[in-house]
Formats: sequence, structure tokens, C-alpha cells
Amino acid sequence: MDIVGVLVLLLVCVFTAADGWRGLSSASSPRVCVVGGGPAGFYTAQQLLKARQDALVDIYERLPVPFGLVRFGVAPDHPEVKNVINTFTQTAHHERCSFHGNVNVGRDVSVEELRQAYHAVVLSNGAEANRPMGIPGENLSGVFAAKDFVGWYNGIPANKELCPDLSCETAVILGQGNVALDVARILLSPLDMLKATDITQHALNALAGSGVRRVLIVGRRGPLQIACTIKELRELGNLPNTRPELLLGDLEGIEETLKDLPRPRKRLTELLLKAVNGGDNKAEKSWSFRFCRSPVEVLAGADGKRAAGIRLALNKLEGSGENVRAVPTDQLEDVNCGLIISSIGYKSILIDPAVPFDPRRSVVPNDMGRVQDAPGLYCSGWVKRGPTGVIATTMNDSFDTAHVILQDMESGLLDLSIKKPGAQAISGLLQTRGVRTVLFSEWEKINAEEERRGKPHGKPREKLLDVEEMLQIAWSSRIMDILTFLVLLLVCVFTAADGVRTVLFSEWEKINAEEERRGKPHGKPREKLLDVEEMLQIGWS
Repeated sequence: MDIVGVLVLLLVCVFTAADGWRGLSSASSPRVCVVGGGPAGFYTAQQLLKARQDALVDIYERLPVPFGLVRFGVAPDHPEVKNVINTFTQTAHHERCSFHGNVNVGRDVSVEELRQAYHAVVLSNGAEANRPMGIPGENLSGVFAAKDFVGWYNGIPANKELCPDLSCETAVILGQGNVALDVARILLSPLDMLKATDITQHALNALAGSGVRRVLIVGRRGPLQIACTIKELRELGNLPNTRPELLLGDLEGIEETLKDLPRPRKRLTELLLKAVNGGDNKAEKSWSFRFCRSPVEVLAGADGKRAAGIRLALNKLEGSGENVRAVPTDQLEDVNCGLIISSIGYKSILIDPAVPFDPRRSVVPNDMGRVQDAPGLYCSGWVKRGPTGVIATTMNDSFDTAHVILQDMESGLLDLSIKKPGAQAISGLLQTRGVRTVLFSEWEKINAEEERRGKPHGKPREKLLDVEEMLQIAWSSRIMDILTFLVLLLVCVFTAADGVRTVLFSEWEKINAEEERRGKPHGKPREKLLDVEEMLQIGWS
């Protein structure tokens, strides 16, 4: 092969590597596509890679950044929960796994096209929509879905313009699950407790001027059905300069039931009872649960545009234990408040009309993860079971789906003898449609920039909120990396005919590492080497 042929081949290898293609893999290797780069997607990929030494897994994510709910849903003052990102990063770095961000499945590429390219497609796209309250006034200014409010302080690009008015004294949160308690805690936490977290700076600025001093957390059922966990309730009770204000009547007779409760429910109830007599009376802020109440109407202020209160129906409980039903009565109660946050649940949405979907339950109908009437299509996480449980619940759920896929591979239900092109075909489609992907190595450039911006403020990171800025940072790095390599490539290939020593890509990676090392002390992604002789010395060392 002449020098021009070698150069063309090398150029093809460089650019296809940049798009995450694996052209040298075995034709019989099972190729699996995971839609969604959150916990469900990464846990499913992790289990498949671990169980099958020949499996190739590609993860497609709508945003340029991975980790989904861990990045955008976990409270900023819970950094220990986010440590699971380290495990997901190991999965993304696996030689048989590729991450493709900035790909909107259902718009940029269809699920059917993915099914043609892969032996198995796993839907792990979570629950990105809000459940409406379905009451008059819920669209007034000052009323927010918890998902959007959490997205505002956690850096979801779509929620960066939310700008909630926190000038009121009383906030009402509808729902008594962990998300509701997270929101209450953020509203009541001293600013110094939040400054060292990855909460967005614009949220921190807004909370610095907040007038909220009282938070009511409202639930349809009683104290024995409260949906939060012990950890979240304990954290709320331990907030400095904050006291609980629970109504004694709401907990009447509860103590007598303790002996018959399951252990987790018993501990949670004991914590509630302890809160009745706890707290500092001199505290400036307060929180309280309001049980057996359902929202009926958001009350508008004098201008008719902004929420000034909420009308609640008092409920009676029918049944017992966890199966208690809340039945509204004719008795009503009005609460004055200027901020209302609905935390009554998320719901999944249909991402592609070709995918079976149950609009009532907002899930993909499935049998143990196998999507009904769609061979080779699977689901995991919230889109499989609904938006319930914690991250560990999603882990087990995703492992179960992966196990079902592996069973279908072994049984022949998934025909692995058919050659599937995988990412190579999808990358080609995306390129013809003008869609550029973000690789995991490019996300790491975004990650480094966020960490750099957070450092002067003593924060682990300052999240980028603008998708275009994310893409600019990710892609500028790709272009410069490739161009730098090509300069060396051109020099070395064209001089090879004269007996000059070439630089291999593995040797270029030494140069790349040295450039990154030199740039790090200055907060830069790299300090480029400018002298070819120095480049060669490092590459050949």
C-alpha cells in the first residue's frame, strides 16, 4: 500500500474512533443499545458487560451530559449518594461500552432504526414529565412542579429560567415523599450548608434573599402512610435554626399502634412522635406536616395572576395500614402562602409512536422487562415500573432486565447469528441528519470545566446550564485533539518513505497526556506543545 493509501486508512481510523465505532469486533458479538444515560441505563449496561465477555453496549443520551437523576435529581447536600457516578464512569470507560450524548431518540433516530442496528434495545429513559394536580389555579404564577423546582437548583438546562419568587413567608409542598422533604430542606437550610455543594449559583443567590420561614408539607393520607424515608425525616429534624410544628391531633392514638408496625415504619413513626416535643422554640424557621388533606384549588391574589393561597379538603381515611384510602369530605381549609410546589410524582412519556405505551400508568407495558409485542425491545427503571423507589431500587430493577436479556441470548430468542452493525450504522444515520454526538471523553472535558469553575467558590463544580456551551466545550476539544494528531501524522507518514521514524497513536497519547498535565495547574484542559522535536521526544520516550 502506498503512502496515500496508508494515510487514508489512518484518517478513517481516527475519525471513526472519534465517533465510537468498533469496526474490528466479532460479527457474532451481541450488540445492545441502551436509551438513557441515567442510573437505569448504566446499571443495565454494567450487568450486561459483566455477564457477557463478548457483549458490546452503546448508551444513547438526550443531553450532552450523563448520569440523569444522579446529576439532576439527587439533592445537592447529598454528595454521598452521587458517589455512584464513579461506578458509572468505570462502565463508560469499559472497552466494550460507548456513550453517545446529544442524541434524542425518537427525534434524531427512531427506535425502529435502533432495533434494526442492534440485537437488543433497552428503553431506560426515565420519567421526565410532571403529574398535574388537576385543580383550578395550578397554572398561576408561584406554582411549580417539584421536578422543575429541583431541576432549577440542580442545573437541568430546561429549568434554568424558572426564577421562582421566594419573597413569601410560607411555602406549601404537596406530597410527603423524599423529593418533597428534599425541597423543604433546601428552602430552610442555612446558606452556609449549601455553599459547598454543587447547587447552581443562581439558585444559591435566590435562596440568599429568600423570605421563606415556614414550610408546610401536605399529604392526602395519615402519618402511618407518610412516604419519605427515615434519613430524609431525620435530616429535616436536624436543620439548625429550624423547629418542627406538628399538630398533636394529627398524631393522636399513633403511639398505641407502634408495636404492630413493621420495623422501618415503626422507626419512622417514632421519629415523627419525637419531633412533636423537639425543636428550639427560638428558631426563626419552621416546618410541619399536614396530614389527611388534598388540594382543591389554588387561590389567586388580588391581581388574579399570582398564587396567594391554597384550599385543602380534609380527608377521612378508609381501610388500614398501607392500603388506606383518602376520601375527601366537605370540610375545607384555606392556607395563605406565596409558593406552592407540587411533589405528587413524575411520569414517563412516549418517546416514539412505535413503542407500546400505557398512558394511564405512564409506563411501557412489559413482562419482567420484555416489552409486550416487541421482540428484542426491553425496558428498565422508571419507564418499566413507574417513578418509585430509590437508586438501589433502580439498580435491582435494571439488573433484572439485564438478566432477562441474557436469558434470551442464551435461549436463542435473540438471534445472535445475525450480524448487526450497531453504532457504526447509527453514527452514519446521525451524520447524514446533521446530529453530532458527545462521547464520554468529551463529557469529561465538560466535567473538568465545571470543576474548574466551582473551585474558586469552594464548590465541587459549577454546572453548565446552557446546552450550546456544553457542546462548544466538548467539540472544540475533539477538533483540536484530532488536528494536533493529524499534524504529527502528516509529518511522520510523508517522511516515512525516507526512513524517518513514525509516531503511533499510542505514542501520540503520551503527548496528549503531557499536554493535559501541563495545563492542569493553570486550570486549562491542556497546554499544547509547540515544538515538534519535543513532541517526538515525549512520544518515543
